[in-house]
Amino acid sequence: MTDIRTTPIEADCFYHIYNRGINGEIIFKSDQNYRFFLNKVSEFLVPVCDVYAYCLMSNHFHLLVKIKSDSELSRLVKEQNYDAAIRTGLHSPQNIFSKQFARIFNSYSQAFNKENKRHGALIESPFKRKLITSDEYLINVIIYIHQNPQNHSVAQFSKYNFSSYQSILSKSKTLLKRDEVLELFNNRENFVLSHQKMIDFCDDF
Repeated sequence: MTDIRTTPIEADCFYHIYNRGINGEIIFKSDQNYRFFLNKVSEFLVPVCDVYAYCLMSNHFHLLVKIKSDSELSRLVKEQNYDAAIRTGLHSPQNIFSKQFARIFNSYSQAFNKENKRHGALIESPFKRKLITSDEYLINVIIYIHQNPQNHSVAQFSKYNFSSYQSILSKSKTLLKRDEVLELFNNRENFVLSHQKMIDFCDDF
């Protein structure tokens, strides 16, 4: 069985990405922290993958992403000012995605440490990921990610502010692939109905 920290990242594939603070420590203390992290996802991840779902909890987070195609990634490498190490091996999507993820972690950790007068690593590394192997698995992961606040007895999932559930149902601007998510569930009504069935996966933290 492939280790969840070393599962290869490949173009055009879906992945459940998740991670937590070092030793399960708190990584989001304020609404501003959550919003800053999502801004970094939009800045660094959206160019290299499509985001289908997310949930940020106080000490961990979940993302469901689809890596862009080889041609899209190659174009990005040419357009952006990536360092030589990235350019050389980077027709491997693994390198560019991991590099972009590291940028999120570094930027967020520096800001969080400065704000909270702390030092050192904040988030475990490398990040954990699971390859999504079927449409059924894909749908269940979306539901599971959205149900996380309820699974952890934090809040009713449909009212939680830092998951993609409300964004998918709204019409406001979003970093998400909203239409594609709703299409997976056939329509908005079925999206809501499908979330009434509790899904329980092991996070393997």
